[in-house]
Amino acid sequence: MRIVCIGGGPAGLYFGLLMKKLHPAHEITVVERNKPYDTFGWGVVFSDATMAAMRQWDAETAAEIETAFNHWDDIEVWFKGTRQRTTGHGFVGIGRKQLLNILQRRCEALGVELVFEREVDSDLEFPDADLIIASDGFNSKIRNRTPEAFQPDLVVRPNRYIWLGTRKLYDAFTFDFRKTEHGWFQAHIYKFDAETSTFIVETTEEAFLAHGLDKLDQDGSIAFCERLFEEVLDGAPLMTNARHLRGSAWLNFNRLICGRWSRFNGRSHVVLMGDAAHTAHFAIGSGTKLALDDAIELTRQFEALGNDAATIPTVLDRYEDIRRVDVARIQNAARNAMEWFEVVGRRYADTLEPEQFMYSMLTRSQRISHENLRLRDKAWLEGYERWFAKRAGVPVGTNERVLPPMFTPYTARGVTLPNRIVVSPMAMYSARDGLIDDFHLVHLGARAMGGAGLVFAEMTCVSPDARITPGCLGLWNDAQAAGWTRFADFVHTNTDAKVAIQLGHAGRKGATKLAWDGMDQPLDQGEWPLISASPLPYLPSSRVPKAMDRADMDRVLSDFVAATKRAAAAGVDWLELHCAHGYLLSSFLSPLTNRRDDDYGGSHQNRARFPLEVFRAIRAVWPADKPISVRLSCHDWFEGGNTPDDAAIFAQMFKEAGADLIDCSSGQVWKEEKPVYGRLFQTPFSDKIRNEVHIPTIAVGAISEADHANSIIAAGRADLCAIARPHLADPSWALHEAAKIGLRSIPWPKQYRSAKGQYEANLERAAAQ
Repeated sequence: MRIVCIGGGPAGLYFGLLMKKLHPAHEITVVERNKPYDTFGWGVVFSDATMAAMRQWDAETAAEIETAFNHWDDIEVWFKGTRQRTTGHGFVGIGRKQLLNILQRRCEALGVELVFEREVDSDLEFPDADLIIASDGFNSKIRNRTPEAFQPDLVVRPNRYIWLGTRKLYDAFTFDFRKTEHGWFQAHIYKFDAETSTFIVETTEEAFLAHGLDKLDQDGSIAFCERLFEEVLDGAPLMTNARHLRGSAWLNFNRLICGRWSRFNGRSHVVLMGDAAHTAHFAIGSGTKLALDDAIELTRQFEALGNDAATIPTVLDRYEDIRRVDVARIQNAARNAMEWFEVVGRRYADTLEPEQFMYSMLTRSQRISHENLRLRDKAWLEGYERWFAKRAGVPVGTNERVLPPMFTPYTARGVTLPNRIVVSPMAMYSARDGLIDDFHLVHLGARAMGGAGLVFAEMTCVSPDARITPGCLGLWNDAQAAGWTRFADFVHTNTDAKVAIQLGHAGRKGATKLAWDGMDQPLDQGEWPLISASPLPYLPSSRVPKAMDRADMDRVLSDFVAATKRAAAAGVDWLELHCAHGYLLSSFLSPLTNRRDDDYGGSHQNRARFPLEVFRAIRAVWPADKPISVRLSCHDWFEGGNTPDDAAIFAQMFKEAGADLIDCSSGQVWKEEKPVYGRLFQTPFSDKIRNEVHIPTIAVGAISEADHANSIIAAGRADLCAIARPHLADPSWALHEAAKIGLRSIPWPKQYRSAKGQYEANLERAAAQ
């Protein structure tokens, strides 16, 4: 094949040398705009895993890189007068110029043609090429020539950064956080050769402008950074190698995702690679890794499917299918890390103590979890667990293993939970006339005996016409209250768990069939009138609700108050007001479902007016020593709907009204929503509200194992974790997860203790195999 790589970065050079090594008959050219053995940039970072792959594909190149690179395991954080260090993280650092020089020499030795000082404006300049690799970087002219084919999605991020260097050498990947009168700055520092370290300084746009950095040249910016980071620099000067850039050289990161990575231009197949196809923020140092992995995977597919021009379309399709998954995973982690640094000042640095700040930073990408930290640095993590447990009021001895964060107690008002695991409210649609009966006693009682600290029943409706379906629980009469008393007495007598009730009103989503008979479909008979903020049906087939008038509001408010009094009399420990998922109170909060032009529509204050009236009314009759949480949909996942910023505004209002926690869910407000799912996908909403609004939160959504819960709680992203479907699959989820992480001190119900040792022994045997 005739192959042309446009752009002499890591992706183009490494792909060229791999293909030439494996098939010397290929005619391969790498075209680079810069001079031979000349490049810009300081050090680059990639992982031990990438080095292992490089050893497999070209041992000679890998050996030369390993001779030149700097490897370190430690991370050190300078923050609020402290210096904290942890080990076991495995980074590789090498100068960008040195890496490219190694790849260039290897290309020349294998017979790859290197063409320097040539600017390429179009892939059509190589009509004889079978395959063109567009590895010409983020500003790819090849991609930009036909954007309709590659569908680039570009987002300019808000933070500013400047990429500098210093002759001071650091023996750990070092982060230094400094507060100024205008905000926080952070330095990302790592050694990449025997005499130089990369020194990236980052800050918010607000701090950048307030300090007048936009008006300084590079020398002025360097002088500013030298003063700010004087302690960590210890007198060493900073340097720039970006004199080719005009102005201050402070940049914004550009996040790039392409809808397609390849096209046929009429003569040649063109495929994007490296930063031309995708970018990953430097916060996790994966840009070079992605480029090298691109080159390896494309080579792998040619080896698997055939090394001739006829196979190119199949190879490119297969390459994109495989790489897109891994790139998305890395980009998601990089996005999490990037967003952490974008809000680090107001969300974390101003509020967290150094110990928790360190944990939060280490787990910022959500790729590194609690148990992964234990593998990396057991001593450090156990020290942090001891700190967290002590803060939670747990006696900490000197030798025994302390409770991990999810199993520490949590107190709200006068209620103390034995641990931080919550059985999330999950609709069972199994009630008759709203009564909590034997099914619910067995179902919920099993979860309480299974080790959860707080057990919610499903949303419990405050009136017959507040139900979602005829099978929903209710609390509008004394018979229903008696069922709740029975349930609460059982839990309090047989477990250490607490009982929670979530009061709600279905609104426009009411009068529907049981889920297994037709989710969200209207009843064929026996329906009841619907009310909502505005007369908008949930589905085209749904009945149109009445827009509530003041009389409707007064009646509903009275129903909530009456149900609250019954819950208190029944001995329930915890109350939650359901203001999420498109139900009645949620329909007031979202602009998608609230089209009113009176005092209950329009502004945030107006949209929250009726939900806040209900909250204040139930708070007034609920015991003062018992907490109330509020469940919010923190993202409507649809254009024009509420966003996390809107949710934070509502959370502040409920906090001021006396709410104790915000239960952070999302979606189910608008049927055409487009949620972005993934592991812990709703936790960022909890993180934002807890650390910006400064109210405790409950995280919920795709939390499925102890590692998730411990990571969330330890980092301060939530105070409690609500577990839904895993509790349906395993009533003893909390007890089993404790055993899986080797925690033997969590007691089982006395009736089940004989099974505890056997269960733990079986886990140990399975792990040893």
